[in-house]
Amino acid sequence: MDINNNNKKSAFIAIVGRPNVGKSSLLNRMLGTKIAIVSSKPQTTRTRITGVLTEGDTQLVFVDTPGMHKPKNNLGKYMVRSVNESVGGVDCCMLVVEADKEPSPAELRLIEKFKAMDMPAILAINKIDTLKEKDVLMKQILTYSGLYDFEAVVPVSAENGSGVGELKEELKSKAIEGGHFFEDDTLTNQPEKVLAGEMIREKILRLCDKEIPHGIAVVIEKMRMREGKEILDVDATIYCERETHKRILIGKNGSMLKKISTYSRQDMENFFGCKVFLQTWIKVKEDWRNSIQLMRNFGYDENDFRQ
Repeated sequence: MDINNNNKKSAFIAIVGRPNVGKSSLLNRMLGTKIAIVSSKPQTTRTRITGVLTEGDTQLVFVDTPGMHKPKNNLGKYMVRSVNESVGGVDCCMLVVEADKEPSPAELRLIEKFKAMDMPAILAINKIDTLKEKDVLMKQILTYSGLYDFEAVVPVSAENGSGVGELKEELKSKAIEGGHFFEDDTLTNQPEKVLAGEMIREKILRLCDKEIPHGIAVVIEKMRMREGKEILDVDATIYCERETHKRILIGKNGSMLKKISTYSRQDMENFFGCKVFLQTWIKVKEDWRNSIQLMRNFGYDENDFRQ
């Protein structure tokens, strides 16, 4: 199939919003599969995960960004810079906000950026399944509509899928003719190693929710199919910032690391469609989030840390 067929349409969509409003969950719901890390902790998305949705002649290319926040270290600066770069160079922004919440300073800053760039934007009000009183939704719609001339305002629930079909149709209306940028069966442009590492990091954030902060990085050292067999061998190193964190990650008699590895392996097998043999190690690298060298080793672009 010719991906340059000019009868086909496409649009690049940046998904933006403050931390923990459900941007990654909404992306996964629209794609029908999980490619972006989901956690109850804010700021879990570190890289600009690109998801690709092709339905008929229309292709939507999503750029999932970290939540807007005040950076506390070099990693935080990288995350904020990636949001700013994502807002530029797209056809439309999808601002995701949480139902029954007043506009935050971060959201107001994003709206000001929309105004400065005259950026087409669609507002997705997420988590409507948590609302007890529906009249608060109308009030919220009026508040945001007074702040910016959104192309559309769509109440949705990434949890149960309510409104997601309508949201996709609004996003498709932003597509322009000129062909598709990816093959029609593409889900993401992220390397498989990045996806595997994010699956492991997600399990750590979920299983060690109270004990481990964001000082975790996962590097996939090896990833290859075993010769003559449908088995994917994956070697991963988990980096943390303290010896106490290492002990927590290992757990009593290795119980926590076993859980992390088991759940990660199951996710990988579901995604890659084959058996996975996963080996994990844990190493301590103190204060790595402020080390440009270490972050470069962990796969972050050093240009994103410059002032």
